Amino acid sequence: MALKNKKSLGQNWLKDRDILLDIADMASTDGVNEVLEIGPGLGTLTSALFQFFDKVTAVELDERLAANLPKSFPGKDLVVINKDILSLDISSLNLPDKYVVAGNIPYYITSPIIQKFLHAEHRPAKIVLLMQKEVAERLTAQPGDYSILGLSAQIYAKVTAGPIVNRTFFTPPPKVDSQVVILEPLKQPLATERTISLIKLGFSSPRKKLITNLAVAGHISKEQLTQLFEQLGISLNARPADLSIEDWVKLEKNLQSS
Repeated sequence: MALKNKKSLGQNWLKDRDILLDIADMASTDGVNEVLEIGPGLGTLTSALFQFFDKVTAVELDERLAANLPKSFPGKDLVVINKDILSLDISSLNLPDKYVVAGNIPYYITSPIIQKFLHAEHRPAKIVLLMQKEVAERLTAQPGDYSILGLSAQIYAKVTAGPIVNRTFFTPPPKVDSQVVILEPLKQPLATERTISLIKLGFSSPRKKLITNLAVAGHISKEQLTQLFEQLGISLNARPADLSIEDWVKLEKNLQSS
């Protein structure tokens, strides 16, 4: 009997072999033989990953799918864990020093998954995720279109946009297109947690001018902020989305010394 998807878990299965192989190829990394797959579902991406990796550790929340998956890969080095990836202790998986993460993930857990692995003590060499296109655009945004999600990801990783996957390639077809995003964790983050706290403060009202948001926070007067913005070459009309990571770092350092 065919396994039906669960809408509550955001299950939309990609079955195009060429696209699956492309995703697995993007996850492939020199010197890495093991991949942690999030939400393997029917095992279509799992099959592609085995073309590039010796071992797949698959974390699947759906008990039916977790129980069925090993039957599709006799003789393969496959470990299936029937748990929620967000509550799973990564250190309990006995992953090698170098591993990568791959998966086709529902939009509502995209941000928590990325934050989990970018802040993990044992971080992957690479994270390759197929996600809702709108979320992918936020992650790969540039100044002018930044969000907290995009900035917080790009502070900790090199973030690259992969191919767009039309909704028609999925079963059942979702309402929106998807896109691959590749994240390569940096050895050192581009900013401190203090800077990230300032970013969150600045985005308290994303559509308002940044100078207004910071003045409302009460840490420094609007007059002082005006002087500081002019000193740093930041437009007085800038909104939070307009500043680069470098701008935020400079702003945080100067606010601390004010």
